[in-house]
Amino acid sequence: MHAPGKSLVLAIYYPFLAAVGVPANLVTIVILSRGNCGLSRCITLYLVSMAVSDLLVIITAVILNRINGIFFPLSLLSTTQACTATSVLIYAARDSSVWLTVAFSFDRFVAICCQKLKTKYCTEKTAAVVIGTVCTLSCFKNIPSYLTYEPLFIINNAPWFCNIKVTFYISVGWTVYDWFDRISTPCLPFLLMLLLNLLTVRYILLTSRSRRRLRAYCNGVNQVDLEMESRRKSIVLLFTISGSFILLWTMYVVNFLFVRATNNNYFSGSNFSDPMFVLQETGNSLQLLSCCTNTCIYAVTQRKFRQELRNVAKFPLSLTAQLNK
Repeated sequence: MHAPGKSLVLAIYYPFLAAVGVPANLVTIVILSRGNCGLSRCITLYLVSMAVSDLLVIITAVILNRINGIFFPLSLLSTTQACTATSVLIYAARDSSVWLTVAFSFDRFVAICCQKLKTKYCTEKTAAVVIGTVCTLSCFKNIPSYLTYEPLFIINNAPWFCNIKVTFYISVGWTVYDWFDRISTPCLPFLLMLLLNLLTVRYILLTSRSRRRLRAYCNGVNQVDLEMESRRKSIVLLFTISGSFILLWTMYVVNFLFVRATNNNYFSGSNFSDPMFVLQETGNSLQLLSCCTNTCIYAVTQRKFRQELRNVAKFPLSLTAQLNK
């Protein structure tokens, strides 16, 4: 028997996440694609690709996997073949989302801290190559995970649901693959984003201090420096990005470390009050929530994006008013 309280929480949380995440990412894609936000083509490509990957995570992980499993447990998507294929798509979309965030952070690091490299690296062509490479590698990396599942039940000679094979936990090869998977997403992105953000903030602070001294020497007074104000906003943005990413992925990493440290299996039962389930599902829930926040952190902080968002919100009212004339 499922615990009603826990199942009710999931039954409310995941539809809400889908109801917010799908339109939020769709609106972001439309607004940024129009090119009216004052952003370069390079930045726009990264932000659009991030929104697309986040949208794919919401569709595959939340709608096709979580919501389908809660409300339609015996649908076609619950067969072992469909469940396994969906899992591979989820992991590929997840890795793309994470590494595109890292790629964009590196692009901004180069733009701020490496002026000589900026003109060569921070271009639309380079962004397209990086995005294509990240998405391709994410897909190839997760193909082996298709082989880690077996049917949970056999009903009328038909395989249903997915269960991780026992050999996944005792085979040296699969253990190495699992460590590689968790280190590449999200442990390594953790470290890279922290490093890039720390280096960027350090550069901004040093250059801002030098500019203040120079302006005070030249003008004799401390005047408002618009560029320093912009850099200060960049510091807030960078800390928000890294802080959100780390906060929402921490439980996912903790669950992996706990499983490996205790030699337990990932939870695949039906007892929703089991502490293993609470730990695992909390990590998964927070990790999926990041797909509703990543693009917003980058894009909504832009004044012109907010203006475009207001225009989109006003469009139905304007259209209704014109039709009623």
